[in-house]
Amino acid sequence: MEISFIKNRKEGQRVISHPSRGVMRKATAIIKSGGVVAFPTETVYGLGADAFNPIAVARIFEVKNRPLFDPLIVHIANLSQMGDLASAVDRRAGRLAGRFWPGPLTLVLPKREGVPGIVTAGLDTVAIRMPDHLIALDLIKRSGCPIAAPSANRFGYISPTKAAHVLEQLGDRVDMIIDGGDCSVGVESTIVKLTEERSVILRPGGVPVEEIEALIGHVEMGAASAAGPEAPGQLPVHYSPSIPVHLADRGRDIDFSRSDAGFLLFRRPDREFPVDRTEILSTEGDLKEAAANLFSALHRLDKMGIRLIVAEAVPESGLGIAIMDRLRKAARKEAQGEEYSE
Repeated sequence: MEISFIKNRKEGQRVISHPSRGVMRKATAIIKSGGVVAFPTETVYGLGADAFNPIAVARIFEVKNRPLFDPLIVHIANLSQMGDLASAVDRRAGRLAGRFWPGPLTLVLPKREGVPGIVTAGLDTVAIRMPDHLIALDLIKRSGCPIAAPSANRFGYISPTKAAHVLEQLGDRVDMIIDGGDCSVGVESTIVKLTEERSVILRPGGVPVEEIEALIGHVEMGAASAAGPEAPGQLPVHYSPSIPVHLADRGRDIDFSRSDAGFLLFRRPDREFPVDRTEILSTEGDLKEAAANLFSALHRLDKMGIRLIVAEAVPESGLGIAIMDRLRKAARKEAQGEEYSE
């Protein structure tokens, strides 16, 4: 569905807009008219549409080339909207929302009947998050509706943490891109499914598992079922650059001699390395900094004209669990390209 704001765009006019009152009014008009807007959150940029407008939500899938069996996360700006989406909110959900919202945590809860099936991929649950970003919250409030929004990239490719990443991957297929600068967290939200019997992490992300368990007790680590994913980011290949990624064994020295490879390192090594083909996630080995830099570093490596990205593993604790989840899924595309050999 096109709206007049887009139809009137001049040939070659950029779709990136810097936030202002006028821009936010236009973005709100786009959402209310069934359009799609890319907007910043603290995790990654999202591609949003009115969650209660199935035709608008269908545009998200079309723009991203996303399969319809992959459910979306619905973003809210206040807890009353949570009640519009979920049919039941238990004590665990209340405690998690009270502690981590706004923030990089998504709760998967039983859905209300009125939530369109295209949003939930036909499941009887809905994924809900309150983002910790003023622009995202303002857009949701102004629009007067929850906003369904996956990451604003081509399906399966590197997630966007800058407005320029969105423009590179989606171009003018979106009605507007709001430039809110770099995303502070840099990896997607942690997704927790809450049922009567279990608490399950469907995707590790911006809230460490240890902090969730400290609040509600033991949580299980889940995976996509044979029937399909229950949440975004569960497919085995995801977050991938256009070139293969090889994930090096932790504790093993990386061979920097390969001239057609680029390198993604957790911290600065204590030996010589090819500076022009290397991205360092955190000079001092800080996992929070590494997470914030992960996708931007992969975007830069993807443009270097190399044939392979060799990625160093990070410690699997705290945010390191989410980083390794992204790297493993990116590396599974390696079989489609050239195998790595040292």
